[in-house]
Amino acid sequence: MTIRLSDRVKKGTKRGAHRSLIKALGFSHKDIMEKPLIGIASSKSEIVPGHVHLDRISQAVKEGIYAAGGLPFEFNTIAICDGICMGHEGMQCPLPSRELIADSIELMEIAHAFDGLVFVTNCDKITPGMMMASFRLNIPSIMVSGGPMIAGDWKGGKIDVIRVLETMPKVEKGEVSLEEFYELERAASPGIGCCAPIATANSMNCIAEAIGLALPGNGTIPAVYAERTVLARATGEKVIELVNKGLTPDKIFTKKSFENGIAVDMAIGGSTNTVLHLMAIAYEGNIPINLDTFDQLSRMVPRLCNLSPNGPYHLEDLWRAGGIPGIIQELSKKDLISLDAMTVTGMTVQANIKGAQISNQEIIRPIENPYDVEGGIAILYGNLAPDGAVVKQSAVAREMLHNKGSAKVFDYEEEAVDAILQGRVGAGDVVVIRYEGPKGGPGMREMLLATSTLAGSGLDKSVALVTDGRFSGATRGAAIGHISPEAMEGGPIAIVQDGDLIEIDIKNRKLTLEVSPSEMEKRFKAWKAPEPKAKTGFLHRYSQIATSASTGAIMKSKL
Repeated sequence: MTIRLSDRVKKGTKRGAHRSLIKALGFSHKDIMEKPLIGIASSKSEIVPGHVHLDRISQAVKEGIYAAGGLPFEFNTIAICDGICMGHEGMQCPLPSRELIADSIELMEIAHAFDGLVFVTNCDKITPGMMMASFRLNIPSIMVSGGPMIAGDWKGGKIDVIRVLETMPKVEKGEVSLEEFYELERAASPGIGCCAPIATANSMNCIAEAIGLALPGNGTIPAVYAERTVLARATGEKVIELVNKGLTPDKIFTKKSFENGIAVDMAIGGSTNTVLHLMAIAYEGNIPINLDTFDQLSRMVPRLCNLSPNGPYHLEDLWRAGGIPGIIQELSKKDLISLDAMTVTGMTVQANIKGAQISNQEIIRPIENPYDVEGGIAILYGNLAPDGAVVKQSAVAREMLHNKGSAKVFDYEEEAVDAILQGRVGAGDVVVIRYEGPKGGPGMREMLLATSTLAGSGLDKSVALVTDGRFSGATRGAAIGHISPEAMEGGPIAIVQDGDLIEIDIKNRKLTLEVSPSEMEKRFKAWKAPEPKAKTGFLHRYSQIATSASTGAIMKSKL
């Protein structure tokens, strides 16, 4: 007799009331007793374009579960849109929401004893939160995303929401009319799906596929295509197979599979936020992943793609060109992929990429002719970031890879944006935005409005930005984030003053505050932590227990 997790809520005379409640949902006694119970954790939301259609994805998953002999039970998690949060206090919320998502799924599983889980996801913090829950619970699990948005059309070219952000300074200065701006807004986001660039949402959905938690196609099939529904139905069928085989995440989430995910991230030029998320996911299973893991792989793995915001291509182009299987196949030619890693297909990576083809060698470059010999992300250290900092080097102009400038210091992103718009930031400056880390933000806000304002003002090739906050994958320019320790914890960024020289040397992985040790010691003695920005509620609690960006901004397991 097969023993299942759900037996504890449905087997025996002591579980009569439990069965009665499940029967009230419309299931027969035979179905309840004989079929596996499958939870579907969906982040369907009507405020997020990447999630508004997830009811359709969930329905297809249910059809697949029914067809394969299971009973599906859908429940919801929260879903916060980073884009709508941008540039105001709402941006304190997305990263902390990752913990709430993982925790809520954990509680639903423990309470209801599902035999398996399907994660229906899409955007920035939802996918990593669900991956954390999968590893933490270690029951048969599989993920399917709602897919990327297609790019917009504007005056004969392809655009996305980044164009809107970078056009804002021109509107503020009267260089672009409001009427044209409104038309640009309409064109840039033409419909459902997560934002079209290789920002955090698309990066994490591609990584979920590369790690082996999702079926091939998960990261790149556009939201509006029928193949996305086909993939969701196949995902529902596959979860029953995982349950029957007992294929749990600990057999998939290994150090080798994480390194596969990081290698693909480097090849596609993914978001810096992936560093935070992959370390947090690895923490759930005690997998030894740290900042040095990312930097070592970055030095080994070339960048094969030139996706927006770095280049002209989008996820729909990557899908047509061969998708993640094509990239994995190309990386395997230099032994940069562990082909024997297991995946939710029930097969190895090597079996999954059999027959993969690349149809466009400009969208996925041959490994002998990459866009860059190094991966998209680099890790910097120095007296300004003793525990590390992160930069998306693939989005940095060549002339800014080694740069020295004079600090312009701000304690809030909004102050920095106003200064840039008012012309108080000029070529050669290094904008420093601090007290925006996990504790200080709280919630480690994204600085995309600041970097977009620099780019839209024509300063992205002459002004660098350094912060203990983080950046969207849609950021471009010399933007160095995740400075650790953060200012709120008394890190060196807290004592930077206007006019201090800061040297950024990305090639040699150095970030240096040119202030003498004696002067730094003097400033540290005079420094006092400011009052926390959030004094009540969840954000206050989060600020008290969040750890450094250098450890994934996880919440402390022991208080």
